[in-house]
Amino acid sequence: MGRRWVHLVLGGALLMPFFLLTSVVVPLVADGADPFRDVAWQFAAFGGALPLAALAALLSPLLRPLEVAAVRSLCGVPAEQLAEGPAVSWAARRRTALWFVAHLLAGGIVSGMTLSAPPAAVLLLLLPFADPLRHTALGVPDIFHGVLGPLAGLALLALVVGTAWGAGVLLGRVAPVLLGPTPADRLAAAERRAAELASRNRLARELHDAVGHALSAVTLQAGAARRVLDTDPEFARRALAAIEETTRDAVAELDTVLGLLREEDGNDPAAPAPTLDGLEALLDRTRAAGVPVEATVAGPCAGLAPVVSREAYRIVQEGLSNALRHAGPVPVRLHLGVREGELLIRVENPVAGAGAGAAGPAARPGGGRGLRGIEERARLLGGAATAAEGDGVWRLTARLPLTGAGMGTGTGMGTRVEER
Repeated sequence: MGRRWVHLVLGGALLMPFFLLTSVVVPLVADGADPFRDVAWQFAAFGGALPLAALAALLSPLLRPLEVAAVRSLCGVPAEQLAEGPAVSWAARRRTALWFVAHLLAGGIVSGMTLSAPPAAVLLLLLPFADPLRHTALGVPDIFHGVLGPLAGLALLALVVGTAWGAGVLLGRVAPVLLGPTPADRLAAAERRAAELASRNRLARELHDAVGHALSAVTLQAGAARRVLDTDPEFARRALAAIEETTRDAVAELDTVLGLLREEDGNDPAAPAPTLDGLEALLDRTRAAGVPVEATVAGPCAGLAPVVSREAYRIVQEGLSNALRHAGPVPVRLHLGVREGELLIRVENPVAGAGAGAAGPAARPGGGRGLRGIEERARLLGGAATAAEGDGVWRLTARLPLTGAGMGTGTGMGTRVEER
């Protein structure tokens, strides 16, 4: 109750500049008008101030966040029911103007009653007990000189309290309707949320592909070095050198991913992401982990669009990482080729333990994120990706269109990726 009364008094204070302006203008357009002495003209000035307040609200987009903050703090309306940010659209401004007029109207009435009713109520309460007041020319009817005076005083105070309570409750119920988000606000919020999720997914894919491959390679290299440390020190030294090189490259790629964060924050631009130009280095690191890779490149892959080359590199990287994590040091066949306006990527490796009647690879708890990332990369370019086991061979295939790269919506070409 107390906070809502403060909110109403605030509305009365906000009304005063418009009321005073109208009180000055009314005598200029109406002969004999005196809003400062004549009660009737005061009500006329009060009514004329409300359209001016509505016009000010229409022209002030920043009024809505101020009113929302006041309603949230003083009226107890939950924040999720109120809009955020300035009123940009005219629909939002009209609703804000209606709220502003309602706030000032209720606030003006309650403020006026708060200023005038308590003194009158005190006078009526003391009238039967103070003989000098009964003989003072206050214009109080004789009927209030008895017991009816205190009763009338209490009723007057109750009227002020009841009016303030009712106006506060009414404004609290109307606030979510007039200050709540419009359909345009909800659409803008959904678009911002979608952009944030897309950015998070992008960073998650980049981090998974950049660091996951390096960790898989380092795990195999460290394990091999540990097993032959005593029997083949030379091989162990080569494995440690490969670990050093792999981790150095991983740090460089991690800096690229962190650069994406800096770029999105408007600070330093991101370092260039790896493309198919770095394919040989990627294959060398994979071979250094003990995985024999047979690579076949058919067609002019060197002149691809940067976005296609970048996503293709990440898809190949994730395909090799999957082979390292799930099959170990088994032969891997990689095929890259350009045909019929699209880039074809195929990564194949034997499934560990595959044989007659052998089951496919068991799914890891929480696994499949990398394959979903491949699916997303292909879909964003308007392409398709499939990954599944067949005849003891795990086969990852991705097709990326070379025309209109980056314009795909993901609905034109299907994708099917089984978790691995």
